[in-house]
Amino acid sequence: MTVLTAVINVLMAIGIAFGVAFWIDRAGSGSRIRRTAAVLIGVVLGGATLWGVLAVEKLETTARGVVVSILASAVIFIAANKLFDLAPGRWSVFTTVVGAGSAFVVYALLWGNRAIDHPVLRTVIATLLGAVAGYLLGTVQHKWARLAIGIGAGGALGALAASGMRKVILVFELEREAFELWPVLPYIDYGVLGGATLVGAVIGLLLWQVRGRRNPPARPLVLGATIGFLFGGWLLPSLGSGTKTDALIAAIGVGVGFGALAGLKPIPDPSERGRIEGSSRAYIFLVPALGFIAATLIIPTLRTLFLSFHDTRGEEYVGFVNYRDVFSSPNIFNVEGWAGIFTSKLFLVGIVLVLIGLAVSVMVGRRSGYAIRFSPGTGGGTALGVVLIAFALFAALRGTVFNNLWWVFTVTVLSSSAGLAIAVLADRAKWESFAKSLIFMPMAISFVGAGVIWRFMYLARDVSKPQTGVLNTIWVGIGKLSLSRGPGFFIAVIVCLVLAALLIRLGVRAWRAGERTVGVGAAICSLPLIWFAYALWRGVGGFEIRDNGDIVASTIQFVQKAPYNNVWLMLVLIWIQTGFTMVIFSAAIKAVPADLIEAARVDGATESQTFWRVIIPHIYPTIGVVITTLIVLVMKVFDIVKVMTNGNFGTQVIANEMWQRAFTELNFGLGSALAVVLFIAVLPILYINIRRMQKAAA
Repeated sequence: MTVLTAVINVLMAIGIAFGVAFWIDRAGSGSRIRRTAAVLIGVVLGGATLWGVLAVEKLETTARGVVVSILASAVIFIAANKLFDLAPGRWSVFTTVVGAGSAFVVYALLWGNRAIDHPVLRTVIATLLGAVAGYLLGTVQHKWARLAIGIGAGGALGALAASGMRKVILVFELEREAFELWPVLPYIDYGVLGGATLVGAVIGLLLWQVRGRRNPPARPLVLGATIGFLFGGWLLPSLGSGTKTDALIAAIGVGVGFGALAGLKPIPDPSERGRIEGSSRAYIFLVPALGFIAATLIIPTLRTLFLSFHDTRGEEYVGFVNYRDVFSSPNIFNVEGWAGIFTSKLFLVGIVLVLIGLAVSVMVGRRSGYAIRFSPGTGGGTALGVVLIAFALFAALRGTVFNNLWWVFTVTVLSSSAGLAIAVLADRAKWESFAKSLIFMPMAISFVGAGVIWRFMYLARDVSKPQTGVLNTIWVGIGKLSLSRGPGFFIAVIVCLVLAALLIRLGVRAWRAGERTVGVGAAICSLPLIWFAYALWRGVGGFEIRDNGDIVASTIQFVQKAPYNNVWLMLVLIWIQTGFTMVIFSAAIKAVPADLIEAARVDGATESQTFWRVIIPHIYPTIGVVITTLIVLVMKVFDIVKVMTNGNFGTQVIANEMWQRAFTELNFGLGSALAVVLFIAVLPILYINIRRMQKAAA
């Protein structure tokens, strides 16, 4: 362990100990006992932290990265504030530091991406060159001299970078073939380069015109032309097949453009320097965040869109071929089994439930003077029918795209419904906080961890060995119980029948009290118990009878058996997200004015009517936010599928398909097309959320 690492570990432990002790001491009334306890708890946690980072190598690496990141962010933030404090009184020092820092950042990025040879020497030279240029631009007044300094420094920095650029950054070995990744040198089409530069210059002039011609047009013209040259020299041409000459032209051109832009700006007067210092605070906060967003979101998105129109290595333009492959591949988009939808038992049962629900709703509506009126009972039956029809639809239509849609529908509907039901049932209950904490707990588990946990839950071992998967252990145990006809069998049958009788009694009492929805629900919940008691008597569970009469254990292949293995995978995400929806809905329900609920009760509304006609309309905006948030989350589902099946057994989703195509098969064109399809699918949901927030703000 180095001295620096040891110092970082000790400082982190001391910081945690002091922070915890201070928080405990300040959280309540100060007393000697409380302060002593705070010190003891702080020392224990600090010692545990130090022991953890020393005992676990990965934990030490993670902790060191966190501490270094926090310290580096603090140093950069303080340094930026102090830098702009120099602007009013020491302008030349300010421009010197800005020039050196700008050159260092650019070359550090090239260095970090292994794009240049001898990076240390080139970064030092570039930093010194930037410092000299910054000092001269902060002291020289003559405009032509300033322009010459800017052009010369920018051209020199561009030449320095291009002269050391590598043709290939990384060579990747795959199945005894070598693939060149991240090539640098551009193959310039000078017609495209000139056109892009001209277009950029025209856009710069148009923006200058729109802004009212408040300043001379030289700087907007140069800025637009430079950005156009950047696109034409680096972003539009294919990379890797060019020469050092092309790289020199592209790099020097960009450097000259930005250098000229700096040289065209005169030295500001004292009042302007004061304004620079004052306005710098906003930039200090915004620029890192905007730069991070641009580097991690905007630029990769544009690059992905660009690659989606190119071949597997991103070198040749192929148009919409990749998008055609997405929707023509039977593994991604397959509608050959559409006829099986109409013969599916789920579809037939769903149609019956929907028709019954609609018929009852029409009858209830006519009695109330409406064409149709849904009640909680009829609406619940209709909703269940719709869910069954959707399951039949997605089970017949196969492929990655339909799997994703199945995930979106099932997880969104069931997570929202379960979260809302729990929020209502737990509201004002005696153990509300404890129950909600237990249900919310899965939110603390990563998707990878949840996938591993449920993979063991679904595990099916060879029938000759004891089952270790929880569900198959229960299933095989039920089979043994059903065959045993011992005391346990009769106890299980009696318990099921007693519970069913209690539910039926509850339903009758609720019906007589006017809570017909509760009555119907209790009666429906009793049916599975009655069926299970009957099934136990007839024989049910994890066993099968061979042709020779032998009885052997039989397991359920939860993960391997298509297509409903997708539903078992969805259950993992439902388990996680139900806690999230419960918390949001619970907060929204508690925010409903008590006067409205009390007024409804005074008017004779039952609990069910109060919920459906007072609470639900009041929390409509919250329901919309939760549903759209879940849709965006589920559209991007990746970790659970990756851990549990890796897309095998007909469980592939778009995100995992994209990963396999791009990073396993190195087909960057098709992988990028899948990423764009996923991005476009999420856009409408994002638009709806943004519009809703704008309306709420208005």
